[in-house]
Amino acid sequence: MSTSASTLAFVESPVQLLNVLEWAYARGTAADRPLDGVPSQRGRRAAGRAAEPGPRPADTLAPVRIVVLPPTDPMSRGQLRRMAALARDEGCDVQWQEARGSRLAPLRALAALAGDVRAARTVVVGDPFSRYVQLLLTLVRAEELVVVDDGTATMEFVAQTARGERLVRWHRVGGGGLPGRVRELAYAPVSAAARRRFVPDRTAGPGAQRRVELFTSMPVAPHGGMTLRANEFAWTRARFGPPRLTRGTDLVGTSLVETGVVDPDRYLDAVRSLTLEHGATRYFAHRRESPEKLRALSRETGLEIVRPDLPLELIARRGPVGRTILSFPSTVVHTLPYALTGTGVTVAVCDVDPAWLTGSASPRARSFLAGVTDTARDVHRLPAQAAPRAG
Repeated sequence: MSTSASTLAFVESPVQLLNVLEWAYARGTAADRPLDGVPSQRGRRAAGRAAEPGPRPADTLAPVRIVVLPPTDPMSRGQLRRMAALARDEGCDVQWQEARGSRLAPLRALAALAGDVRAARTVVVGDPFSRYVQLLLTLVRAEELVVVDDGTATMEFVAQTARGERLVRWHRVGGGGLPGRVRELAYAPVSAAARRRFVPDRTAGPGAQRRVELFTSMPVAPHGGMTLRANEFAWTRARFGPPRLTRGTDLVGTSLVETGVVDPDRYLDAVRSLTLEHGATRYFAHRRESPEKLRALSRETGLEIVRPDLPLELIARRGPVGRTILSFPSTVVHTLPYALTGTGVTVAVCDVDPAWLTGSASPRARSFLAGVTDTARDVHRLPAQAAPRAG
């Protein structure tokens, strides 16, 4: 096995691939230390005056072989291809492995990857809730397992593993009737085995214990012997920017409608109110937002719809970007303060009114979204009257 293949990473989304690059950069530089929290925006220097490091050479990234397991939707695949090109430019070995699209695709991918998975000494994963990643984890013999962020899902992952619960996405509700329950029961042993992989092995002898590391920008507390390393987006800041700032306000979109959490009409009303109150001019669409929804938003609000070809942290860092960025509860309220520290950009978050939730939203939705907002550090929380009220 090649040197790079001794560390094997599996990614299924553009942001996961970005966070693997950030992890490799942290491992490959002397600045390999955790932080106490998200860098403060208070007292930030004016845009253009911050001392910014230039791009570092590719050999500052720790060797890693990245296996991309792409989803089927075109927007995600496009962003992943662009992120894969960036990773190759940084000297990473990137493999594109189709694992979806047909009944036999998962089995073919598993057969192609099984040998490398067993041989890897370090395995990095971006989505511990992914059933395909969980299946791969049953083959892992690595000395070290690293979990990088897949957005705010990291918060739920840490909470569920601390409580010894099965891994279930926060917005997921039961469905599928009897066939769905049968599939869940059949898959339960695989999920349980994967969950045990995320608990450090304390029974092994000295030198043989499996290490588990969290590499995250989220406000989580490790447990059960896990170690925590803060993802401060050092690679992004060294590689890009600082950005040119515009006088306008940018609004960040969310896929809460597409996941069935927020009512479409309530969401449209909220975006319209934020646009009018804060003078927003651009709307950065989430890669999962539907074209129909985006057309309606543009028609009703006059916003310029921007479909980013890379994760928003990179888009914002490259610029141009508004002096204020508005977001609903989402990953970016935790990551953008890292990526944009020292630039003069203010990040603001708008609460989700419980009245916006759909009748089919999971019971966990309300408290989870509130937690995302409550734990965001150094972002401006919009006052209650700024959050549009339903009704």
